[in-house]
Amino acid sequence: MTRRGRALFTPLGLAALAIALSSCDIGGIRPIFPDPVSPNGRDIFNTYVGISIVAIIVFIGVEAALLWVVLRYRRNVQPAGYVPPQVHGHTGLEIAWTIAPLIIVLAIAAYSFAELQRDFQPVSNAQMLVVVSGHQFGWDYDYGNGVVVHQEGSLTQDVPPFVVPTNTLVKLEFRGTDVIHSWWVPAVSGKTDAVPGYDNFSWLKIDQPGRWRGECAELCGTGHASMQIIVQAMDQPDFDAWMAKQKAASPAA
Repeated sequence: MTRRGRALFTPLGLAALAIALSSCDIGGIRPIFPDPVSPNGRDIFNTYVGISIVAIIVFIGVEAALLWVVLRYRRNVQPAGYVPPQVHGHTGLEIAWTIAPLIIVLAIAAYSFAELQRDFQPVSNAQMLVVVSGHQFGWDYDYGNGVVVHQEGSLTQDVPPFVVPTNTLVKLEFRGTDVIHSWWVPAVSGKTDAVPGYDNFSWLKIDQPGRWRGECAELCGTGHASMQIIVQAMDQPDFDAWMAKQKAASPAA
């Protein structure tokens, strides 16, 4: 294969690999994000897509300019001793390549900050409150009625699910009991730290029954890899039946 052929084949191969990965049946932008099922998860998903579009446009523009320069001024098509045009002290060009990236970065920062303010603040109209406590190496979900779901870390089997009703605004209050942990279920919400001595807040409102997986996203010790998370959403009648069963089995209920 010639050098020119290899230069053409490499980007085409990378593009084909990206398309192949995107066809894997994992949901959403595969395999990076599953399809979001809660409004805040959807907002984060849309933020990721929006920033990615800008990044891809910038990347393509820079690579296209670089490729044009490489092909336009390659040695084998120029006369012997040819020196490309030299540009020094072009004020307009220097201002443009300084201001344009600044505007792009500030726009991304403002957009991301607005998203954080919208979806990572305590909600005032919650229909349900669950206190999520992270410890080495697992999670506890306290429903405030004597029912507590324990997710002790495991690498060999699924942990008990954190169960919520569908179409219900659930306020999540995060606490850490030993070190900092980070609760992350990509389809549901963004990462939220569980910090000892400081309460963090998030929320969810899942619109369909199902199960979604997550994990602790903060390195917290030797058992960090075992801190899996499973969130299960049920329709209200099924959730009520599940809650009644948990209360009957709970000594504190």
